[in-house]
Amino acid sequence: MDISTYLVPGRRAHLAGIGGVSMSPLAEVLHGMGLAVQGSDMNESPAVEHLRSLGIPVAIGHSAENLGDCDLVIRTAAIHDDNPEISGAVTRGIPVFERAQAWGAIMRNYQNALCISGTHGKTTTTSMATHIFMAAQKDPTVMIGGTLELLHAGYRVGKGDTIIAESCEYCNSFLSFFPTVAVILNVEADHLDFFKDLADVERSFRKFAELVPERGFVVANRDDAGARETLAGIGRDVFWFSLRDADADCRAENLVWTDGLPSFDVVVRGERYARAALRVGGEHNVMNALAAASGAYLLGLPGAAVEQGLATFHGAGRRFEKKGEYNGAMVYDDYAHHPGELHALLAMARELPYRRIVCAFQPHTYTRTHALFDEFVRELKRPDVVVLAEIYAAREQNDIGISSADLAAKIPGAIYCPTLAKVTETLRALARPGDLILTVGAGDIYKAGENLLKGDA
Repeated sequence: MDISTYLVPGRRAHLAGIGGVSMSPLAEVLHGMGLAVQGSDMNESPAVEHLRSLGIPVAIGHSAENLGDCDLVIRTAAIHDDNPEISGAVTRGIPVFERAQAWGAIMRNYQNALCISGTHGKTTTTSMATHIFMAAQKDPTVMIGGTLELLHAGYRVGKGDTIIAESCEYCNSFLSFFPTVAVILNVEADHLDFFKDLADVERSFRKFAELVPERGFVVANRDDAGARETLAGIGRDVFWFSLRDADADCRAENLVWTDGLPSFDVVVRGERYARAALRVGGEHNVMNALAAASGAYLLGLPGAAVEQGLATFHGAGRRFEKKGEYNGAMVYDDYAHHPGELHALLAMARELPYRRIVCAFQPHTYTRTHALFDEFVRELKRPDVVVLAEIYAAREQNDIGISSADLAAKIPGAIYCPTLAKVTETLRALARPGDLILTVGAGDIYKAGENLLKGDA
C-alpha cells in the first residue's frame, strides 16, 4: 500500500498519538494539504490545544470509537499493534501507516530533502541548518524533534523547494524517507531495545545512505569511527566533514575559543566558504555546524547565509537551555540521554567558568540503562556532584529489575532520589553561588529544575 495515494485533499486521516513532537506538525502539514485530520492522545498538552485551535478534533485516551469514518490511520512508533485504535482499524480494514511513512511521502514533493541523522546532535544540527536556510530566504519546510525559538515550534511549512528533516533511526524510521542529502553525524550503539548491537545500527545507517539518488549527496563525519565503518566501501562519493582530517571535504580551520564559544573558518576543498562564530559552546557543536554548512554548500547556498544563520542560533529547546538562577547557581536543562551526549555536554560545561558542576540526571529507558551501564557510570563520574533521578520508563516495563540506585552505587558521592520532588529538594540543599546546575535527560527531569526556580516541591 502506497501512503501517497491516501494523502490527498478530502481524505480523513486519524493520527494516533497526535500530540507527539513530530505527530503534531504532521497533523498541521496534512491539514494544510486539505486532508480532514483528527486524532487522539493520552494527555492534554499545549500541542493538543494548538491543534484544536486549528479545528482539528483530538480525543483524550485511545479507543476504537475514536476512528469514526477515517480513511487511514497514522501512528507514532510508541503505539503498538495491541492499541485499540490500531486493532480496531485492522478489524475494519482501514490501512495503518507509520509516522515516518507519512513524512517520507510528503518529502517526495520537494526538490531537496536535507535529512539529518546520527545517534546524537540531530536536533541541534537540523536547527542550525534551518537558521542557515532561513537566512538565505529559501522558505524551507522543517521538521525538528524539539522546539526552535526561531520558529516558536519544532516545524514550519514553507513554500520553497527544500525540506529539512531530523531523521531518527529508531525502528528504522528514517528508511521511509527520501533524502537527496543524507547527513550522518555519528553512529553509536543506542536503541538496543530495537537494534541487536552496534553492527545492526550501522547496517540501518548504511541503508539510509543508500536511499540517496545519484544526483544527491551523502555527508558524514570523518572523525567518527561508527560513521566511517558504516560507509566503508559504499561505492559512491561521500562528502566528509572533519576537525582533524586534512583530506576531508569540509574542515574547521583557524579555530579560536572566546569565553567558551568557538569561531572558525569553514573551509571546503581548500577554499574558505564562511567564517562561523557560534553562540553555543563545545567541540561537538563545531562538528554540528560543519555538518549544517556542508548541507548548505552542496545545495548551493552562499557562505554569507551560513555566517548569518549560525550567528543567530542560540540553541534548540532542551539543548543546554538556560532556565534561570537559584541561590547564585545557574540552572540549565539538557536532553542528553546517551553516554556520548553526556560526554559532550559535560566536556563543554567544564570549559565554562563555574565553580562546581551539579548534574541531576534521569536515565531514559531500562534497556538503554542496562545496555550502556558502564558507559553511564564513566560519564557520571565527571560532574562534581551527581544527583540521580529514577529511570524514566518511556515505552517500557521494568522487566530487567534495574534502578538508578544501581548507578549511584558505582559513583562515589552520588545521591539517589526515588522521586522528582526529592531531586528538587536535593538541588535546593546543594545550590551554591557559582554552581552550574544541570537537569539532564529525555524524560521529565526538567520539571525538577523548573520547580526549584519556582520554589515548588
